[in-house]
Amino acid sequence: MRARGARTMLFSMRGPAILCAAVLCACGSSGSAVPTWHRDVRSIVAANCTECHTTGAIGPFALESYRDVVARQGLVREQVESRKMPPWPPGAGCAEYAGDRSLPDKDRATLLSWLDHGAPEGDPADARAASPPAPAGLSRADRDLRLPAPYSPVQVPDEYRCFLLDWPETQRRYVTGFVATPGNAAIVHHVLVFVATPDRLAQFQALDDADPAPGYKCFGGPGGVTPVLGAWAPGSRGGDFPAGTGVPVDPGSKLILQIHYNMTRGTGPVDQTSIQLKLDAAVTREAFLLPWANPSWVNAHSMPIPAGNPDVRHAFTFAPAPYLGIITSNAIPPGPFTVYATASHQHLRGTRNRLEIQRASGAKECLLDIPRWDFHWQGSYALKVPTRVQPGDSLSIECHWDNSAKNQPAGIVPHELNWGEGTDDEMCLGFLYITQ
Repeated sequence: MRARGARTMLFSMRGPAILCAAVLCACGSSGSAVPTWHRDVRSIVAANCTECHTTGAIGPFALESYRDVVARQGLVREQVESRKMPPWPPGAGCAEYAGDRSLPDKDRATLLSWLDHGAPEGDPADARAASPPAPAGLSRADRDLRLPAPYSPVQVPDEYRCFLLDWPETQRRYVTGFVATPGNAAIVHHVLVFVATPDRLAQFQALDDADPAPGYKCFGGPGGVTPVLGAWAPGSRGGDFPAGTGVPVDPGSKLILQIHYNMTRGTGPVDQTSIQLKLDAAVTREAFLLPWANPSWVNAHSMPIPAGNPDVRHAFTFAPAPYLGIITSNAIPPGPFTVYATASHQHLRGTRNRLEIQRASGAKECLLDIPRWDFHWQGSYALKVPTRVQPGDSLSIECHWDNSAKNQPAGIVPHELNWGEGTDDEMCLGFLYITQ
């Protein structure tokens, strides 16, 4: 799918089918214009679908031709009508984001009308060129880091693997841009990059040392709380961070590259994913990727999700401004701060979540609302207009889960869940890219 220039931090992508179809003007019996493939729909599909649904990409099938789309028109209709594709989890009416991947209402109407009229192919001579995707990449790439050796996933259908990458810099550097390049686009579903800071490196190194294969198994996170540096999923293009901002990485750190491999086509392929970074010695405003959750959930496992309950809710609200120095290890001093981007994270029983600012005045400002959580379609969302959090304002996160029998992974009997890193644990976690 296309991500029109969005900056991404956390993320994950996968899904069944994709949408798309076409258009040409022919007059129906009512005199209204009837869309056709060549004139109208082909360009919609090319712009919104084929980055994933093309030969050799992560999509489970191609949507590159008229025949491809017509052969799956029932699935196309289902995905378009439900707004599941292109994948854009944020709900309407919350905030406006850069790189909105949702299908514009006009294109959605065209696609559905085309299907309603029997998916006519039209005249190839009337074909319209698809709009090129927004330019991707960094204004400058200073480091290219990659897996030390090709890796072949062994777990089907999904494998989450973390790899420690050496950090070659000998002085503090600020990461001011990020791009990930899958080594094998057919199996790499998403990439997350964390910073194993020198004071936390031993715990991650121990996980790596204990696993005889390259890297170590990981799910949901890298095996502990540590800063997030960047993320990639099909359709996300990466690029420079907001001007003048950057995330510090100190010498003696390592980077943790978490890769979600999707092996629906079977084992065998190998991958050697890489990341490209823009680095600067200084920035105007030091950025911090602020994780937001109730500390009691993490430290005391006080987030029970009872067995059988179809709608469990937990929420946390707190005014962070006076404590920013403690929360960010002095990266951001106490006081007001600016939010540029936001993301949320739950596991497999999550159903919806919401992040918002509760102003001291009593007003509420939505940062992110995910009305239909899907673990396989996580993302980070850059605000079109950054927003300021003032002293006295609170940040609030609310999550819901369905722990009934109908919402369990295969073979699992409902049982009480709580906070944890495993596939059979849960989380309610927000992330905010902030500066002073």
